[in-house]
Amino acid sequence: MKGLPLFVCSQLLFILLTSAALDTITRDKPIRDGDTIVSAGGVYELGFFSPGNSKNRYVGIWYKKISPRTVVWVANRNIPLNDTSGMLTLKPSGTLVLVNSSNASIWSSNSSRSLKNPKARLLDSGNLVVSGRNDRDVEINLVWQSFDYPGNTLLPGMKLGRNLVTGMNWYRSPWKSADDPAPGEYADFLDSHGYPQLFVLKNSSIVYSVGPWNGIAFSGSPNSKPNMYYTFEFVINQQEIYYKYEIKNASLPTRVVIDADGVVEHLTWIERSQSWFLYLTAQFGNCDRFALCGPYASCNINNSPPCDCLRGFEPRYPNQWYAADWSSGCVRRTSLACNQDDFLKLTGIKMPDSRHSWYNQSMNLEECKKMCLTDCNCTAYSNLDVRNGGSGCLLWFGELIDIRELSHNEQDLFVRVAASELDSDRKRRRKRSTLIAVISAVLATFILSVLAWFSFQRRKRRTGSEVSNEEMELPLFDLVAVTSATNNFSSANVIGEGGFGPVYKGILPNGQEIAVKRLSKYSGQGVQELKNEIVLISKLQHRNLVKLLGCCLEGEERMLIYEFMPNTSLDYFIFDPSRNPSLPWKNRFEIAMGISRGLLYLHQDSRLRIIHRDLKTSNILLDSGMNAKISDFGLAKILGGDQVEGKTKRVIGT
Repeated sequence: MKGLPLFVCSQLLFILLTSAALDTITRDKPIRDGDTIVSAGGVYELGFFSPGNSKNRYVGIWYKKISPRTVVWVANRNIPLNDTSGMLTLKPSGTLVLVNSSNASIWSSNSSRSLKNPKARLLDSGNLVVSGRNDRDVEINLVWQSFDYPGNTLLPGMKLGRNLVTGMNWYRSPWKSADDPAPGEYADFLDSHGYPQLFVLKNSSIVYSVGPWNGIAFSGSPNSKPNMYYTFEFVINQQEIYYKYEIKNASLPTRVVIDADGVVEHLTWIERSQSWFLYLTAQFGNCDRFALCGPYASCNINNSPPCDCLRGFEPRYPNQWYAADWSSGCVRRTSLACNQDDFLKLTGIKMPDSRHSWYNQSMNLEECKKMCLTDCNCTAYSNLDVRNGGSGCLLWFGELIDIRELSHNEQDLFVRVAASELDSDRKRRRKRSTLIAVISAVLATFILSVLAWFSFQRRKRRTGSEVSNEEMELPLFDLVAVTSATNNFSSANVIGEGGFGPVYKGILPNGQEIAVKRLSKYSGQGVQELKNEIVLISKLQHRNLVKLLGCCLEGEERMLIYEFMPNTSLDYFIFDPSRNPSLPWKNRFEIAMGISRGLLYLHQDSRLRIIHRDLKTSNILLDSGMNAKISDFGLAKILGGDQVEGKTKRVIGT
């Protein structure tokens, strides 16, 4: 600053010193009610606030640039201030203390060790850390941090789990209400008994579990695949056991919240709509209730009733079971014989509760099987990690509970059963094969019937060829490829059903997710509706119309292949009281505008003037960004360019 006037130098020095302290609390600079500090990048703010309609005062951290205020951490959750005289100070030892008008301490940080020159700094991660004033890397040399004491919110970089050295337990609990941040009756924590897993507890009872970690995600997680937005990490070592997530794009505000009802929601901020968007929720169906079906049973949300015994097992109390009380579960049909037992392979399921389990990270699956077989108390085994072909060993002891069908889970479970159970299955298959052979031989004698059937099928195929010869510029999918993508049209892959027939979720070899609409033999609709939909939608291109990727017309099969909509249809949110609140009015407005834009395109801007004739909430699909897309053009009608009126003799659609 040589050559500058003394006044200018002093002003510059003042600006530098004050700007450097905007994110910091020191011994000489406490925070009074009405004052705030802001993280260096302007992401988070710390100060005093009153939640909802309450007049009580709390110290908290919230997003600086998001309105309305979204609080992510509260210091004095249990002991509010009843006036605006509170002050947050930093003691010479490095302990943060919140005092009231009587200078009495109502909350403190309880730092683990003393510091000579302490400072408390609010970071752009949302973490409030206390460290030595001269420490350069505050997150390494800290003595206390708010991330060690989560409230109802898990931010990127926060941990859920346990420090095995210090005994620190990182867990979340919801606010009692929007007006009261005190801990509610639920808790989200990591249980370290057996192979660790995350639980949601109500008081002391488990209500939800995401299952054990499989190397990629928790086996019961609704989103088990890596994506472009987040990375997930689960760490087990001699010092710590914890789970955390990070965000790849730091400019995208995101948080995972447990609400007052114990529901875990992953929310992201949408700048365009100025609202929080529900990215995904952990609990979304009856099968998410912990151990709903009892021991040795699995739950399938698409079945009615949802509970079913595993192969080789039968209901423990049949009368209770058929009265929809499944809590007692199932028992073995045949007793075990220890070393002579065999293992039943189950795929596409959530792994059982692992509190009574043992694991080894270095063993392979064959070694795991041998160890389970030699221990008569072992009831199942699996790989610990599904990556790179599988590795590690996870053994279960005692009854297997909290199993559900999840087609996207790639972890196989091998359940111990009596060898005779698998032998009887093989015998049943052989008998079935013999019966099929006999029936085929008998049918072969009815030549005239076969010829008549063949003639009928030829006429049906000719009808199908009329569809395939249309000038629709649409790819044809191979039946084998579609069958493989939908796991042989597994019932676990069914995501919906309408008058046309069932709709299956599928995954192509390149990883692309698709929705397969399959014409049912008993459908009230037929080839004409399918032809109508192919001809219409293959010529339409608009962001608010569902995209038709192709079709499959082989033999008797008539299928349409669409882009997959992860948020299903609008009626999924509108008519379910538990999901209705997760669709805020700003999202509803955007959905309504999207439908309007799609209809405007159909009625006025497309090459063809098209009337949908079956517009309803189940035909409004929602993509990953909650954008509306109109679907199901089977009953649509083309009008002339100047035509504004039409007549029909059929009562159809809506």
